Amino acid sequence: MSEPTLQHLPDDWDSALAIVAHPDDMEYGAASAVARWTRQGKTVAYVLVTRGETGIDSLPPDECALVREAEERASAEVVGVSTVDFLGHPDGLVEYGVPLRRDLTAAIRRHRPEVIVGLNHHDTWGGRSLNMADHRNTGLAVLDAVRDASNPWVFPDAGEAWKGVRMVCESGSPEVTHAVDVTDTIDLGVASLEAHRAYLAHVGGDTEFLRSYAEQTGARLGTRYATSFEVFEF
Repeated sequence: MSEPTLQHLPDDWDSALAIVAHPDDMEYGAASAVARWTRQGKTVAYVLVTRGETGIDSLPPDECALVREAEERASAEVVGVSTVDFLGHPDGLVEYGVPLRRDLTAAIRRHRPEVIVGLNHHDTWGGRSLNMADHRNTGLAVLDAVRDASNPWVFPDAGEAWKGVRMVCESGSPEVTHAVDVTDTIDLGVASLEAHRAYLAHVGGDTEFLRSYAEQTGARLGTRYATSFEVFEF
């Protein structure tokens, strides 16, 4: 049985904020869409919950954090993003709770986006492929922080309330609903992942699988290449 077709993600908006747990989270698919959006003149900023300091076994955390921050900034520049903030929560130990929600609320109120891009908050990537705690906790906190950010009585010390978020788009979800045509920007998406040289050298593998996944998703959207999202509307 063929997979159901996907809807085109609406593009009648001007500003987006990507909030993910680690350097490299955006680059496993979503960055190709970011490249399309920035080409269209949309403003996109990144917020990373951690500095990725425990992501490379051979590097001490302090040194690793500097490497991965630099790689993320270079990666973001490839797809037209110049604003990259790091919140400094501990890599591998991100906890869902009030402190994380407050920090994300402050980020949303500071950037005032119409769209938020995040990463899969579900327990798995599909089937029995388990998602990790940092992703799950960050993804769920993002969804809650959108509501927090809109309520002036929640975290009143975290900036002026912002009610302008229209949707949260989660990459990597097992329950995708929409997709973005990235036929013209898949090369930039691949290049953005390749910018994580030290991290890729640690985990191994190449970057060409991005084209394969994008081709499969494109078949469901009716384009050559696409990247998919689960969309939550607010």
